[in-house]
Formats: sequence, C-alpha cells, structure tokens
Amino acid sequence: MHRLKFPLLLPAVCLLGAGLLGACAGTPNRERTGYEPSAMIQPQRVTEHRGSDDLLTAGLGLDGLRAMAPPAFADAANPDAAELRRRAIWSNWRGIADLSPTGGYGTVYGSVVAVPGREYSALATVPGAKQPHRVLVQVPDDFDQKRRCVVVAPASGSRGVYGAIAVAGPWALPKGCAVAYTDKGAGSDYVDLDAGIGVRLDGTPGRIGEATDLAFVPEIPAGATGVAFKHAHSQDNPEADWGRHVKQAAEFALSALGQAFPQSAPFTFDNTRVIAVGISNGGGAVLRAAELEGDWLDAVVAGEPNVFVEGHGGRPLYDFGTEAALLMPCALLHLPADALPQPPLRAQVEPLWKLRCATLQAGGLIEGADSIAQARSAYERMRATGWTDEALQAGALSVGFDLWRSVAVTYASAYGRHGIGAHPCGFAFAAQNPDFSPRSATAAERGTWWSDAAGIPPGNGVGILDAKLAPPDFTLAGAQCLRDLYTGKGEPANGVRAGIAATRASMPRAGLPVLVVHGTDDGLVPPVFTSAPYVAAAREAGRTQVGYWQVRNGEHFDAFLALPAYGARYAPMLPYMYAALDRVSAHLDGQGALPADAVIQARGRGAGAVDAAQLPMP
Repeated sequence: MHRLKFPLLLPAVCLLGAGLLGACAGTPNRERTGYEPSAMIQPQRVTEHRGSDDLLTAGLGLDGLRAMAPPAFADAANPDAAELRRRAIWSNWRGIADLSPTGGYGTVYGSVVAVPGREYSALATVPGAKQPHRVLVQVPDDFDQKRRCVVVAPASGSRGVYGAIAVAGPWALPKGCAVAYTDKGAGSDYVDLDAGIGVRLDGTPGRIGEATDLAFVPEIPAGATGVAFKHAHSQDNPEADWGRHVKQAAEFALSALGQAFPQSAPFTFDNTRVIAVGISNGGGAVLRAAELEGDWLDAVVAGEPNVFVEGHGGRPLYDFGTEAALLMPCALLHLPADALPQPPLRAQVEPLWKLRCATLQAGGLIEGADSIAQARSAYERMRATGWTDEALQAGALSVGFDLWRSVAVTYASAYGRHGIGAHPCGFAFAAQNPDFSPRSATAAERGTWWSDAAGIPPGNGVGILDAKLAPPDFTLAGAQCLRDLYTGKGEPANGVRAGIAATRASMPRAGLPVLVVHGTDDGLVPPVFTSAPYVAAAREAGRTQVGYWQVRNGEHFDAFLALPAYGARYAPMLPYMYAALDRVSAHLDGQGALPADAVIQARGRGAGAVDAAQLPMP
C-alpha cells in the first residue's frame, strides 16, 4: 500500500490500527527500506512575488505572455534580476505552450491565474559532477500545509531552470502545491569567453574570477574565444545524472519548505507527497528518477520522454537524430507535398533537400539516378530503421529549423565529455556576422542569453561554427562526422558511445505509479524509439503500475501549433499532461484506479479554434 502523506490527518486514521496501514507517516523511527536521505541543500537566494509580480506569469498574465515582443529591459546592456526573471518566464512559457488566440490555452485548458508566493533558489551539485545544476522552488502563499505536496519539474530540452513552468506550474501552484525546478545540468548559463563573463545565481552577468555565485565556470584553455555553455562544455555528461538532478531538486524543495514554514517543519519524504512531471528531456529525467532506490517518490508523469532502453526497438536520441540529420532532408521529398506541414520557407529549402539527395547518392549512402529515386531510397532507409510516416511528416519542422544538427553537435560534446575547443568534429559556438564568421558578442546580446536562450545554439545571437562547412552541400561533412561518432571506430566514437551507454534507463521502482504520455506523431522524439520500448520493457519486468497514453495527432512542440499548418492538423499535448496529473493525484488520494492504457483520438483545430471536443480525455 502507498504510504500516507498527509500527517495532520493521522490521529483519526491511525485509530484504524497499524495492521491496516502498515505504518503511519510521521511515526518516529519509521524504517524506510532502501532510502537514505542526503544532506539538504539550503536556499541561497529568496525572493517574494506578489501583486504585479506573481509566481506563474511574473505579472504578465495571458495577454502579456501572448505579446510578440518580450518584456523590455530598462538598460539593454545591464538588465537587473527582476527584469531577467520576468523575461525568462515569458520566454519559457512561449517555448512550451501554444498561447495563440485560437489555441485554447486559459479557456479550454490550462491556467494563468495569479499565484503570489516566494521563490527559493540555489546551485546544487550531484556527487562526482564538475558543475552545479540550478534548483528553484516556487512556494505559493496558499501552500496547503495539511496536504503537503511538491511537484518536481525538470526543464524541457536543455532549457534553463524555468523550462518546465508551463508544464507543472499551472497544475500545481493554484492547488497549493510547491513546484521544484531544475535545469538538470544544462540550461542557459552561457559564458562569453571573449569577455570572461558568465551568469550569476540571480541571472545577471558576472565576471569569471570575481563573482562567487556563477552557475557555470568551465575549464577555459588559453586563447579560447566564442561562447561556452553548460550542456556542451561541463564535461559532466549531465544526461547520465538526470535522475539524481530530479531527486536533489526534491530534497531542495523540502529544505525550502522548512524555511518557508518553520512552524510546520520538518518537511520530509515521509510527510510530503512528491510527484515528478516533465516533457521531452524532462520526461526522460523523471523516468530516470523513477528508477532510483528508496521510497522517496510517489508518482511520475512523463510526457513525450527522451528515454533510451535497450531492446524492444529502443534507440538513443543521438542515433536516430544523426540519422535524421543526414537522411531526412532527402526522404521528405518522397512524401506528397500535402502530407507535410509547411516548415518555414518551404519553397526555399526544397532545392537544398534535392541537393542533399544528390550528395548522399554520390557518397554511396542512397541509390537512384534522379531526385525522385534518391528521395525514395532515403525514405525506405529510414522506414527500415523504424521511422513511421507520422514521425517523418512532423519531423519536417526539425529539418526546417536545423534542429537535428543543433542537437547532435551539443550532445556529441556532452557524451564525449569534451571541453571548450575539443569537439571531435571541430564544432564551436560564437556570435556571428551575416557571413557566419565569428565575432565578439555585444553586451546587449549577452544580457539576453540567460533569459531567452533555449540551452542549445543556434539562437539568441549565438551560432554554430562548423569547421567542415564547404560547398555544395555545406553541412553534409559535419553531419557525417557526427554520425560517425555513433557508427564509426576510434577513441572519439568510443567516448561518445560510452556516454550514451551511461544514459540507459532502468526500470522504475516496483509499485511506483508511472504514466507515460506521448503523441503518435512526434517527429523529434518518436515514441517507437522511446516510450513504446520503455513501456514494453517495464511490462516485461513486471512493472504493472506503468500506464501508457498514446495521443493521436500529437506531435512534440505545442508552441509551434501557433503556426497555422501545424495547429490545423496537430493536437496540443499539455492538456493531456494536466489530465494525467489529475488522474495520478486522484489515485494517490484513493479516489480511483491507476489510469489504464489508452489510445486517445485527439485532433487538430482545423481552420477554427480549439474546443474541448477536439481533446477527448480517457
């Protein structure tokens, strides 16, 4: 039976007898099988957010979050901490949720109600790591001390510490739950190597060697120039520690709650409910947390998780991502034009896709005498390795935005634990001129990195420097080098594969409720390579409390549903994340069974606005 988590209800419940419950939360000297609490991380910064500056939207409300222009800085070169926080919240909401007027957010699903409270933040380091990860806890003033609840939300993708605010905050904060965030060792703590400036705990710039609270201080070789960032250059392979990042964030939440409500302390895993929720990389992180020993975690909701298990068709992101970087531009030409949502500048990119077909054929990677035959060959190769038509169609967006190369460049560095200037394929990062040559960043550009960046260049004035860039197919040589780090031989490839092996997921703790939610049309993290193999492995291992919701017409990026072609055909995933949290929470309260497996017939909005009928709930 699941342990009781609401200690102020104990006197009546315990009268039922220890024989029925086994033990009651808060009982002195309770034995916790397999769990040893580590030293709590103490808050290093505390801020209050009330009135025109709340926890959920920083006072922006739905209209402010929808604004196309970000909240302005009074001095673009020297933003203060409050301005940076507001802009980071604006940026991370817009990077995750569909906030378009016809998207339904705040009317059909979701909430942007103002929630006053406090934020507690710190830099935490998992044992053995070189660099810290950010942890931040939002504690609403209406925190329910009788039903103590923490929702732990690791950032999506490689985003900063607010990178899951749209996932967890709207569900948890209005209910009186605290939310604990972590950037899980990635994030937007960029370092300007030319200026010797990094990012302090409060988000403001700080000079290396002077500021004592920098979130990332890399090893900087003599003469290094450009930009460094934590995911690529920490030399920690942060993905291998995702689960530990999540657990440390939960521990930090307990410490912060003890400081927020000293009269009700201590807050412990015995007397506080902990639910972990995340999407994309955050979804992978909460599944990695689920496998950790000890009875510290009560439930997990993992959306479109980037998770790797061996067997059952499982493939790591680096494998299918580097394959897509090479083949997908050509393979998409085989699909009917009306089968694809239109990526940006479709008419301009198709000639580049045909060029990729020709260069792949010249290199012996595909067959065919013309672009039609070559596209068919590339398509058939991808289908043979497990790609579905749905994933290929939605993957057009990742091709259009050059996401596959961006991800592969960063992850190769992380998996191989390569420092600044040591990328095995010669990639680096810097501000760029219009001709893509490197230059020094301006103070105004540097001032927006922490708040605006998604944690992986290109973007926000930082681009990828490709030492192998050459005509006619400019990015092909670099993409082939990245692919060879997975399929080839030699020390660099061995190092990358070892780093990937360290990210393999194990099964969740027996009895832990886990609900996996994934769109069937996900083109960045296809479920056939991730969620489906994980669920199959869990069932094979006897983990009967692992459920799986498959959302028809769900793809990876709710934020891109604001593009008419995407919103017309794809359904948002966030409504199903909130529904999953509702169902799991009700189960923990004894108000229902675990959610059953479901294939949910969701659909896009077509030419109109989202309505509830398009989003059926299981």
